[in-house]
Amino acid sequence: MAAIKTEEKPKINEIYGQMEAMEHEQLVICYDKPTGLKAIIAIHNTVLGPSLGGTRMWHYTNEEDAIKDVLRLSRGMTLKASISGLNIGGGKAVLIGDPSMKNEAYLRRFGRFIESLGGRYITAEDMNTQTSDMEYIAMETKHVTGLPESKGGGGDPSPVTAYGTYLGIKAAAKKAYGSDSLEGKKILIQGTGQVGKHLAEYLSKEKAHLMLADINEDRAARVAASVGGKIVSANSIHEIPMDIYAPCAMGGQLNDQTIPALTCDIVAGAANNQLDKEQVHARQLMDHGILYAPDFLINAGGLINVYQEYQGNYSKALAMEKAEKIYDTCLDVFELAGDQGISPHEAALQKAIKRVQDMGKLKMSW
Repeated sequence: MAAIKTEEKPKINEIYGQMEAMEHEQLVICYDKPTGLKAIIAIHNTVLGPSLGGTRMWHYTNEEDAIKDVLRLSRGMTLKASISGLNIGGGKAVLIGDPSMKNEAYLRRFGRFIESLGGRYITAEDMNTQTSDMEYIAMETKHVTGLPESKGGGGDPSPVTAYGTYLGIKAAAKKAYGSDSLEGKKILIQGTGQVGKHLAEYLSKEKAHLMLADINEDRAARVAASVGGKIVSANSIHEIPMDIYAPCAMGGQLNDQTIPALTCDIVAGAANNQLDKEQVHARQLMDHGILYAPDFLINAGGLINVYQEYQGNYSKALAMEKAEKIYDTCLDVFELAGDQGISPHEAALQKAIKRVQDMGKLKMSW
C-alpha cells in the first residue's frame, strides 16, 4: 500500500477544521468511475429532523471549492429550516461537473449514494438540477423531494422561493422607507434563472423599475422583455445607481470590493451565502447604511415548498401560506437588530440558533 503523501495531510486537516468551525455532523465523498459521478453530500445538523437540501450541479474549479460550497450551503439549510419553524435539519449536495453529464445512469447512481445514508439526507432540486432529475433519483431512493406534480410532488419550488424573497424585499422596504410599496423603486436583480425570473414578475406587478443582469445575456433579455425591464451589464452591477439590490445568482457577491461600491439602500435577494465573510460583511453593510435582509430567511420559500411535500399530501396553497410568514419574521429580525445594535444577519442567526439549541436540550431530556 502506497504511503500517503505528506502534502495531502494538511488538506484533510483543513476539511475537518472547516467542519468543526461550522459544526457539521458528516461529509460524504461519492465517486463512480463508470458514470463519471463526483458528488459531495454535507449533513450539517439533524437536531430538528433529517437533513434536507437540494442538489446543486456546478463546474467547480477544484474539489476544495466544492467542499467549501457544500459546507456553507448545508449550514445555511439548518438556519433556513430553523428560522422558518420547520422540523427538518440542514443538508446539501453538490455534483461536480457540467450539467451535460447528467443522464439516467448518472442520476440513479447518485440516488444509490443517497439511499446508503439511510434517510439522514433528503435531496431536492437546486441550481442546474430539475424535477425530471429527481424522478431518476427516486428510482433508487425514497429520500427525495421536488418531484413533478404529475408524480404527486410539489414540482418546481422556485416560484415559492421567489415569493418569499419578494415578501422579504417588501419587509425591508417597510423598514427602510416606512412603506412596503415598491412602486417606482429602482431594483436590480442579479441572476435571471427560475427564481430571478419569478421574482421579476412579482416586482413588475408593483410597478418597480427593474434592471436585470445575468452572465447569460439571452436569458436576461427574455426576462427583461417579459417584465418590461432593462438589461444591464453583469460586469459592473454594483456601481449602478439603484434603491434595492437583489442577488439571485451565486454566493459571495457581498465582499470587500463590492460593498463600498454599492449605491443602494437595501440588499435583499434569493442567492445563498451572499456575504463572503458573514460577520465582517454583515457589519460592513450596516456601517455603510445598507439594510440587509438575511438570505437564509427570505429565500426559505423553496425549502418550505419541498418540506410540505416531504410531510405528504402536498398543497401549493399551504406552502405559499407558510411562506407569507417571511414578511413578519423579517420585521421581527429588523426590530431585534435595532434593539441590540447588531446587524440583521446576526439577529437572524440568534433566532435560528436558539431554536436548534432549545430543541437539542429538549431531546436530551427525553
